[in-house]
Amino acid sequence: MLPDGAEDRLLANANIIADACRASGIQQWDLIGFQSYGQQLDIEAGKITMAAGGGEGGFGVRVVDGGRFGFAHLVDVAGAERAVKQAVAIAKKSPSIKGFVLPSEQPAEHVGGRFDPSLVDLTPEDLLEQADTILSAVHSLDERAVVTGGGLGISATAGCMMNSEGVLSTGLTTSHGLGIQVSLDVNGELTSSYQGASSRTKLQEVPDCVERAVHWAQVTQNPLQVESEAVDAPVLMTSEGFSPLFSMVVPPAMTGEKMVRKESFWSENLGKQVINSTLSLHDNGLLEGGMSSGSRDAEGVPRQHRALVEDGRLCNMLWSTRDAAQQVAEGRIEAAASTGSASSGGHQAPPSTGCTELFLTSSEAPRSMEALLAHMGDGYVVNSVMGAHTANPSSGDFSVTTSSILKVENGEIIGSLKQAGLSGNLAKALNGAVYLGADVRRQGSYSSGSMHLPDVLLMDGLRVNPA
Repeated sequence: MLPDGAEDRLLANANIIADACRASGIQQWDLIGFQSYGQQLDIEAGKITMAAGGGEGGFGVRVVDGGRFGFAHLVDVAGAERAVKQAVAIAKKSPSIKGFVLPSEQPAEHVGGRFDPSLVDLTPEDLLEQADTILSAVHSLDERAVVTGGGLGISATAGCMMNSEGVLSTGLTTSHGLGIQVSLDVNGELTSSYQGASSRTKLQEVPDCVERAVHWAQVTQNPLQVESEAVDAPVLMTSEGFSPLFSMVVPPAMTGEKMVRKESFWSENLGKQVINSTLSLHDNGLLEGGMSSGSRDAEGVPRQHRALVEDGRLCNMLWSTRDAAQQVAEGRIEAAASTGSASSGGHQAPPSTGCTELFLTSSEAPRSMEALLAHMGDGYVVNSVMGAHTANPSSGDFSVTTSSILKVENGEIIGSLKQAGLSGNLAKALNGAVYLGADVRRQGSYSSGSMHLPDVLLMDGLRVNPA
């Protein structure tokens, strides 16, 4: 899947762009490049419907001159000179950011577990065999269950980064991902559940998410007949149900730019308690095997493992080089410097500040699902939500819907609801009574990086409105 010499060819092409930058006479420049190769297949109506493979990639180049910066991207290095000229032209028309200079070379830690040679050796036939195994596993868990959508894929990516200040980094990464929608149609009543998994290393032949998908399609059958009346109630959110809201609201609140512009619900609260005193938030950019970790950030600054909230108190914020310089220049903060938190979603946009591998932890012992339900007493379990993208990261307010919700009485699940609205304020809910489950699962993010979250019992500040 990964052609021989892919990393060397990427570096050679990067040097062509670097030469064009040097020839332009600008003060500073940096560039980032990717070349990915992959194989994937789609599943619909219980069958493998399409298998495909191929590659994609490109380069992004940023120039900095007198605090002004411009950015351009390209696919073919034959257009290197044109792309650099475009970036320079944009920089000349951009406002100057006093003190904005690109980072110099600094020693960086090696982060392992990001490349699995066994994934590179997988063939399309291996993917087809795994897909067949997963389809069989779903049928064996419930012969009524059908995989109505989803897919399976592997990829290998060569990446490089360099700048005018001596930063040079290259490397290879791999990924293996699965997502499936499992549906049950029993006597005309259709229920379904989507679950997924991804890893830098080879997944199990049948990942745990397959069983979870079947389970949630099963337990949401035969919904209860309930009155449509909004109630304030505790909610136990599974890792999958909590992550969309968490990732829309919390990671943006941690960036320095949002903090000092007063666009974060935690603005002006540095050093103060912002969540339950048992909870902590850590961003680990050096996590072995992390999907968003690595030796350096997207600007070449060494990654860090940083405490953001410790025992409920906000103790740090995240910065990229550009954002730190801009907010200092505009007088919103006296001093700020990169925390190694520049992220890049690809080659088509300049780096921005973001989380890498964000962990929510508790000083209290984690609890089993049974213990969480018993502590909740009466309330609800939510496994997925719709409309999380409408959550307000400035206030923490949200209003979403869910069709994957269970009703709990006296610590026992008594059945499912057909649909319900869920609203509240996540900042306030996290500052109330919060209890964490024992099984931490990595979740993708709507913003940047990955979230590492267990099941989360929120006792305060949530309202459920059964449909």
